[in-house]
Amino acid sequence: MIFDSHMHTKFSADSKMLATEAIAKANDLNLGVVFTEHFDFDIPGDFIFSPEDYFNEYKNLRCDKVRLGVEIGMEKIARKPAEDFLKRAPFDLVIGSIHVLDRLDIYYPDFYVDKDKLTAYRKYFSNMAEEVAVNDFDVLAHIDYICRAAPYNDPEIDYSTFKDEIDQVLKIIVEREKVLELNTRRFNSRRAIKELVPIFTQYKNFGGQFITIGSDAHKVENVGKFFESAIEFANQLDLIVVTFCERKIEICK
Repeated sequence: MIFDSHMHTKFSADSKMLATEAIAKANDLNLGVVFTEHFDFDIPGDFIFSPEDYFNEYKNLRCDKVRLGVEIGMEKIARKPAEDFLKRAPFDLVIGSIHVLDRLDIYYPDFYVDKDKLTAYRKYFSNMAEEVAVNDFDVLAHIDYICRAAPYNDPEIDYSTFKDEIDQVLKIIVEREKVLELNTRRFNSRRAIKELVPIFTQYKNFGGQFITIGSDAHKVENVGKFFESAIEFANQLDLIVVTFCERKIEICK
């Protein structure tokens, strides 16, 4: 079974989706689910939660088709809090993300003030390399996250422009036996998909074999969205779709 390995319910500050709603939608699509609630130590708005409450409330939902995970915001100041947080519950999957640079949320305009695209994106990928080298995680989420809100005329990632920085990230992921996520949030754009191809191709060239697929759903209608295109993408690049259970890799069949 294919799993939607990235989604958020009411335990994330930016979602009100109910777990039961997400599971019902996934069942309709013949998908498994992994809930990956936000732990972002340095983002205003209470992007943290109690793992004890999370497991207590969802423990009866947990089964072969439903897993409990977390999305850790990777940042130097958050390394120790994240390490301590992960000890508090037996998560199935830990995905790592870059949401904050220079103590600024990159989803909002303040980060981009006085930065051209080259400066902002190189900082993003350089910081990503630093964090994936030291953090405890299983999967690197949405490598193209910065494209969602960057204010430039062309926010897409041209791999050839940022090759050195991206390659460093990919090499570390492969060396540490971590996995790259194919996030479908931007799969409504053919250009966005096209620009991901050389990145995932290079991941494969460096020895990467596995990917997770995640919708990053915060609303029930987005669970499993664009998964047919994502599976086709994986097949074309000969990458194996996986998920995790008790932090161990599991091939989706």
